Amino acid sequence: MSKLTPKPYISEIHAYVPGKAGGTKPMAKLSANENPLGCSKDASEAAAKERENFARYPNPASNDLREALAHHYGLESAQIVCGTGSDELLNLAAQGYAGQGDEIIHVRYGFAVYEIATRKVGATTIIAPDKDYGTDVDAILNLVTEKTRLVFLANPNNPTGTLTPQSEIERLHAGLPENCLFVLDQAYGEYMDDDGPSAFDMARKHDNILITRTFSKIYGLAAERIGWAYGHADIIDTINRIRGPFNVTTIGQAAAIAALKDQQFVIDSRAHNAKWRDWMMQELESLSNHGLTAIPSAGNFIMVIFAESEDSLSAATVNGALMDAGYIVRHLPGQGLANGLRITIGSEDENRGFIEALRAILESGGQ
Repeated sequence: MSKLTPKPYISEIHAYVPGKAGGTKPMAKLSANENPLGCSKDASEAAAKERENFARYPNPASNDLREALAHHYGLESAQIVCGTGSDELLNLAAQGYAGQGDEIIHVRYGFAVYEIATRKVGATTIIAPDKDYGTDVDAILNLVTEKTRLVFLANPNNPTGTLTPQSEIERLHAGLPENCLFVLDQAYGEYMDDDGPSAFDMARKHDNILITRTFSKIYGLAAERIGWAYGHADIIDTINRIRGPFNVTTIGQAAAIAALKDQQFVIDSRAHNAKWRDWMMQELESLSNHGLTAIPSAGNFIMVIFAESEDSLSAATVNGALMDAGYIVRHLPGQGLANGLRITIGSEDENRGFIEALRAILESGGQ
């Protein structure tokens, strides 16, 4: 008898590797782009009130949350769908519009979930060359064929933090065929000065754009896994047909609604991030003589590239030394960034401690 085996395209998937969470000793976790300020007190209180309802299924369509999102962003609630983090929605977009024989494009150094979502449906991954670790619109358009069904693009990009101007986003979409879904992943959108209106206007005008967002980043609700997306009614209908029927928990829905109302927390989080991201960039630039380059970021993290020459340390060596010093960052060899470390902007103490530890490692030659 033949052995039970999965589909070959499933066997080719490299499972997503999350950022390390810590070990036996206290560690500063700067690997998962979490909000160092936590979450809104209102969100915590709203979540606590729902704990007595564990025996009841959550609202299957997240109606109240969709209405809250529609009110906040000036959108149509019927064109919003919520998911188990934006990851679920990214996967459902691929599942709804691509399959074997189709192609899905994403940029080099793009979010790891894009390739996983592509392979899960048996489609072919097409990787567009980067431009200074960011998006090269012409490179993407040059790869579009009659088989292209999706283009995934994160803006700001994860893991490099690069920002693609809105004009380039619009030029990219204009160059795509009408039967190609353009998925604009804005997981870090709230960290931008322009928090989404231009992108949402695009999605309102066209029937092949899906904007995805999450409550895991600036809202600090990563543990609850709450994502949402906005797009044409036909796209939302497709996703609703294949998503889990109770995919966002009751606690998650309540916490997200409360978090959305507490915009002062968002303002404070954005200000903290901007202040310490600028400080971190200056400190990293002061260490450039040790063979590292910090990529300007629009998110809540910074990607640092190491020259890895005979006169400088490798990213892997620095990563290990930082772990020994009590700092967890993100090493991403599986995404073609074996020479890079992604560092989350943390609390003041974590940021200062990290730079002090990094400087000591570089000046000692890793000893």
